[in-house]
Amino acid sequence: MQSSEAVLTQARAALANLPFHGQHLHPTINLRLSDGALILEGDVPDIVAKTRAAARMRKIDGVSCVIDHLRVANGAAPAGDGELRNAVCERLLQAVDFRSCKICVHAKGRLETLREAVGERSGWIEVNTVDGIVTLRGQVISLSHMRLAGVLAWWSPGCQCVVNELEIAPAERDNDEEITEALRLVLESDPLVNADQISIRTENRVVTLEGYAGEGARRQAERDAWYLHGVEEVINRIERRPDAV
Repeated sequence: MQSSEAVLTQARAALANLPFHGQHLHPTINLRLSDGALILEGDVPDIVAKTRAAARMRKIDGVSCVIDHLRVANGAAPAGDGELRNAVCERLLQAVDFRSCKICVHAKGRLETLREAVGERSGWIEVNTVDGIVTLRGQVISLSHMRLAGVLAWWSPGCQCVVNELEIAPAERDNDEEITEALRLVLESDPLVNADQISIRTENRVVTLEGYAGEGARRQAERDAWYLHGVEEVINRIERRPDAV
């Protein structure tokens, strides 16, 4: 078994060989090991850099898991905890897929219920926000719902990181098909994208997007895929159509 320092040296070397738009990410990322878990902290330019860095670290020998606490620093002023919390909760409250979930928030050291489930309850979601980081805890009925909740948090202005700790009951086995189904649900929920114009294929956690869309929708669909929990790479083959929605 490699020593902790050997694992960290290998991880730093991997980051040094992971350029992003001509820049190197490793100076902005702090690495530390805790019982085999590699913890990533620091700022990265966007969700693409965050996802690729975490995916590369999962391939390092001696790493049992990766805890990704990297923040997306896009240059915008971070939202206050209350403002960000309200934005995330508003999206969850409006989402049809979470009508049967109880929605709660951590505020001022207390857990408050914002809404009881509509009809028979099928889970609950607790939202906590600290310094741009959104943490989701609770229980939902499927992997697709877990992933959708994470993307809704990412869509909230001021969100720099999502820590998605939602549990699935009953338990489901994750695979490429689950990722495809979740992304389809996300695209159908995104008002900026016409999901009917886009096809999705996932292989070994690499998502390929095809179809046609206007430039804005094309970029948004790719961004949605990068936000999705479990995705390691996105290949955007959506054709640009100036007249497309």
